[in-house]
Amino acid sequence: MPQNTQAPVLVTGATGYVAGWLVKRLLEEGHTVHATVRQPDRQEKRAHLDELGEKLPGTLKIFQADLLQEGSFARAMEGCSVVFHTASPFTLNVEDPQKELIDPAVKGTENVLQQAQKTPGVERVVLTSSCAAIYTDASDTQQAPEGGLTEAHWNETASLEYQPYSYSKTLAERRAWEIADDQEQWDLVTINPSFVLGPALQQGEVTSESYNVLRQLGDGTMKQGVPRMGIGLVDVRDVAEAHYRAAFKPAAQGRYITSAHNTDFLEIAQQLLPRYGDQYPLPRKALPKWLLLLIGPLVDKAFSRKMIRRNVNVPFRVNNQKITQELDLKFRPMRETVEDSFQYMIDRGFFTRAS
Repeated sequence: MPQNTQAPVLVTGATGYVAGWLVKRLLEEGHTVHATVRQPDRQEKRAHLDELGEKLPGTLKIFQADLLQEGSFARAMEGCSVVFHTASPFTLNVEDPQKELIDPAVKGTENVLQQAQKTPGVERVVLTSSCAAIYTDASDTQQAPEGGLTEAHWNETASLEYQPYSYSKTLAERRAWEIADDQEQWDLVTINPSFVLGPALQQGEVTSESYNVLRQLGDGTMKQGVPRMGIGLVDVRDVAEAHYRAAFKPAAQGRYITSAHNTDFLEIAQQLLPRYGDQYPLPRKALPKWLLLLIGPLVDKAFSRKMIRRNVNVPFRVNNQKITQELDLKFRPMRETVEDSFQYMIDRGFFTRAS
């Protein structure tokens, strides 16, 4: 645990979905937050951060930094005792996985953590990793012992050609541990969330892939049915809290699976039906797996037959015991997370085809 809890803390990628809630949590506790953004002149991107800085007890300082630029984080990291590295791309449809996913994830992690080695006073680095660094497909979780996959497991099946997002998260986290093991100044803790939902703090468009899925559930795209794809689900506010506790709880160490519910897309849609089913064209049934195998690859290149076979109608199982015990984290109910997400989208006019 950092000894100097009064020192500033750094949050990379501060305009991100998870990072916004983390910045809010830190400012609520009175911390001085050094927040890095790639384009600080874009007021619409940082407006919610500026508002938090004005309203909450802590102090917010914005710095420009670029994941792929060596030395870019030096000024922002100066004087900080904790570094939260949250900046990393989350997108599934890419043309060039190496350029769009692998390079920003791995090189960005290298730049931030190598800068931490050069910065006196850094005592702990909290890295936003992913459950994608633990598994590729829901079928991987079926081979796990009772209770599902744990922090001891690593993704061994993703590649540049298959599930490149998962591959990028695996490579980035492995590289982080290599750098951490090569020095003794600071310790590394990783937060490994599953599928993240919950309201965003941004006032405009949210770029998280999670919201793309929720949009399709609500705008009629999946009205005829939804793939019963096994996933984990966690609230963005709980993910931010996990980061906070990972930084300041003495017992925090190693990796933390941050996943509240073992679920699937049909169950997520069903959580919305009681409140929104009469107003929005939500799916009420699962699409047959044979149909998905037939049409899936034609609709979306990320929806390959291999991916469908390994995830649709396959229950997802991970074990979140470590984070609930060591960090004493209590997760929100699934319905609260899903309804708050959907209402956020309604309030901001995300749906154009309400029935």
